[in-house]
Parts: sequence; C-alpha cells; structure tokens
Amino acid sequence: QVQLVESEGGLVQAGGSLRLSCAASGSIFSINAMGWYRQAPGKQRELVAGITRGGSANYADSVKGRFTISRDNAKNTVYLQMNSLKPEDTAVYYCATSSAALMPQSPRNYDYWGQGTQVTVSS
Repeated sequence: QVQLVESEGGLVQAGGSLRLSCAASGSIFSINAMGWYRQAPGKQRELVAGITRGGSANYADSVKGRFTISRDNAKNTVYLQMNSLKPEDTAVYYCATSSAALMPQSPRNYDYWGQGTQVTVSS
C-alpha cells in the first residue's frame, strides 16, 4: 500500500502561480511513475502531467509551457508548479503513483491516488 498526502490547493487569481506537492509513504519501493490528474465539475478526470523515476515528463497540451512537474526521489515527493493560471485550470487535482516501468498512458495504469485538493482560479 502507498499513502499519498497532497498539499492544500487554494484560490488564486488568473495569471498567478501555485505549487502543489504530494508525499508518498508506505510501499514506496513499488513506485515508478508519478503523476497529476485533475477533474473539473461535470468533466472526466484528465491527465495534467506525469514523470518517471528517471525524470522524463509528459504534459497535457493545455498546460504545456505553464506547468512543471518534478520529483524528489529521496523525499518520495512529486511537485506541480503551476504558473500563468487560467480559470479553466479550476479543478480538484489528484496525485497518483504507478508501478509501471514506462510512463502510464491512462488513469487505469496508476495504482494509488491522493485524496485530491481543490484549486480555484478566479478571473
């Protein structure tokens, strides 16, 4: 079992920045990729960004150039730096971990999920 604890999100004005973190504990030896997903009201959960243990990252087109995912393997923590935030970034953000060796391509490939944290961007 892996437990994931996310930092608090928050309310930020459009154009502002916010950093989320997610610390893993428990069976951390099983963790390879880590990722962030988000879900807005009435919408499906969507990938924001993922990162492998080696540091290779992928991003949703909607956040490329604005968001940066990173991880500290020594601290078993993944971060999401969000800049130039837009109202459409408003959602509940979830971190997730996967034991897969390659970058997961679907939420189904992630094994454990955090509780979610609300990010609200006002216009």
